[in-house]
Amino acid sequence: MNPVIRPMKFSKIIILAIVLFVPGFLYLLMENLGRHEYVKLPIYGQKSLSGEMRRVMGREVPDTLYHQLKPLQLTNWDGRPVSWMQSDSIISVAHLIYNADSAFSDIALDYMDRLATKFASKTSVHLYSITVDPNDNVAVLQKMANRFGDLERRKWHIVGNPSIDMLQYAREQMLLNASRDTKDSTKFLIDDQIILIDGKHRIRGFYPLSQHTELKRLEDEIKLQLVEEVRDNPMRVEKS
Repeated sequence: MNPVIRPMKFSKIIILAIVLFVPGFLYLLMENLGRHEYVKLPIYGQKSLSGEMRRVMGREVPDTLYHQLKPLQLTNWDGRPVSWMQSDSIISVAHLIYNADSAFSDIALDYMDRLATKFASKTSVHLYSITVDPNDNVAVLQKMANRFGDLERRKWHIVGNPSIDMLQYAREQMLLNASRDTKDSTKFLIDDQIILIDGKHRIRGFYPLSQHTELKRLEDEIKLQLVEEVRDNPMRVEKS
């Protein structure tokens, strides 16, 4: 009997050890190998090395400098100053418009109206409709804003600054095509793109307004970027 009993007892010990130790081992493995594996959006624009090193998951890696939008002082439709790209706790959704454009600009504003309503409860998501026309003064911006309700609560800013060359800024900073129409100087040629900008003022996505699937992607990627901001800076986002 003993030769039979001993192997059975030994097998039970092995099974018990597996039940007790394998789940813990798998948990530790996932904690160490899988905790940083989540989807991140690309970062657009020129990149360069800072010449310094930083530690990532226990390894020294070269520090990368990414394209960051420069801050501006803009004026909102209600006359209040707006500090563009000066907060480090805001996810920005932005596009170009001008009042005399009854085609793309009107369509873009209608879409931003819906987007602003959808993300009204997200305190760190702000929307910016930026005019490139220096003739679009506060009165003109207010006329555009009057088509929509309660922009302030939904953190939607219709802004401009006639003292700034917004066409140049759009090209160099927002990485959008923007220029005067050579056939009619009162008109502008502007991209139909909406851009997503993270809390570090880096461009994380371009979304053509003319493509419904791209607009759905924008809405999904705003949520994805919110998750990244919380993971990277939970206290900063909480205070925003």
